[in-house]
Amino acid sequence: MRVAGALLVLTALSVTLRTGALDAGYWIDEAIAVGIASHDPGEIPGLLRQDGSPPLYYLLLHGWMTLVGDGEAATRALSLLFAAVAVPAAWWSGGRWAAAIVAVCPFLAYYAQEARMYTLVAVLSLVATAAFVRRRPVILVVALTLLLYTHTWGVFLLAGFAVVALRRGGLGPLALVAALYLPWMPSLVSQAAHTGAPWSVPPSVLYLVPAAAVVAWRPRDELVLAGAAGLTLAWLASQLEPAWSPRYLFVLFGPVLLVLARRPAWAVAPLLAAMVLVGPAATKSNARAVAVSVAQSVRPGDLVVVTQPEQVPVLHRYLPAGVEYLTPLGHPADPSLTDWRDALPRLRRARAERVLLPELVPGRRVVLVMPVYRRPRSPWARAVRRRTREWRAVLRAELRPLGATSRPDPTQFRSTVRAELFEVLR
Repeated sequence: MRVAGALLVLTALSVTLRTGALDAGYWIDEAIAVGIASHDPGEIPGLLRQDGSPPLYYLLLHGWMTLVGDGEAATRALSLLFAAVAVPAAWWSGGRWAAAIVAVCPFLAYYAQEARMYTLVAVLSLVATAAFVRRRPVILVVALTLLLYTHTWGVFLLAGFAVVALRRGGLGPLALVAALYLPWMPSLVSQAAHTGAPWSVPPSVLYLVPAAAVVAWRPRDELVLAGAAGLTLAWLASQLEPAWSPRYLFVLFGPVLLVLARRPAWAVAPLLAAMVLVGPAATKSNARAVAVSVAQSVRPGDLVVVTQPEQVPVLHRYLPAGVEYLTPLGHPADPSLTDWRDALPRLRRARAERVLLPELVPGRRVVLVMPVYRRPRSPWARAVRRRTREWRAVLRAELRPLGATSRPDPTQFRSTVRAELFEVLR
């Protein structure tokens, strides 16, 4: 009874800390996720060949949206639910200190208010890790297989477990997990060949320093070895094909949490650092505000030119029905999605005279939506900036300007845009 009461208090605390931004406007990834999930479940696995993710979260989100709706708070409530489940999962996995850490973890607070899969990844990583340590093969196979079908980087946790399992003397249930993942392999190969991650850059070697220090300190600890091996393999893979994003490391949430829970004092410094790095959950994009500001000026048939193609699903969410969208990749066949297949070479070839100028029909209004970058580093961001400068110059030379939205500070948002309105006179 005492345990149940403590769990109830911790879970309530975790939910209380994670509801401040549920109704904020979507940012890019959330709008894409909701767009994918809005399709028929039978279509979702095929659509994901354009995106680069496994299907489990999107299928769950589809069912969730059927029950509670597709508004911002409604869709994010699924992530909040998984974050709440993470508290009892952590207690089962690592005891009361693990549950306490999860309840106040800033990273979970941030992603509990985002319509993405990361809180589900955290729960599955926790359960899989505990099952691996306790040698519960059935739970391990189920949790780790579900993790692989939720996020591709689950393969790095599988690989970390495999390193430890080989030391134990055999792969056992991990081979079954790999076999259960085989049906998704054709899609994974297609995604790796055609979607990639042009928006990413190779990670710094500094990411490996903490792992190396912990391994040097506790070289025989299975959790430390599994987490460090997974991190190292993810780092090496991202040197060959940049696909690095710190949030993907949620797949290693289980090993990290259980190591910290053994010595609660160790968790203080990481939690304080996380609070500084993450900060309060705030509006992650200004796209909704920009869309609302220009919506009264556009009519059905007007053209919305978006030089950062992946912003289209966000704008489609908030702009009036009937407008047409154009990006350097052409007219999106489905504006609720982003087709990442071979996107970078297509973007680099997208000259204004071939793609943009034929769309400037007399009497039509044109809204140019542009990203606001601080320091574009990735190949994708640099190519988007080149196309933005070129297309903006063409529109300013050819059309009559009608106004512009303010230029926001990109340090305040994960994703920032501004818009200019034009009219075609001839």
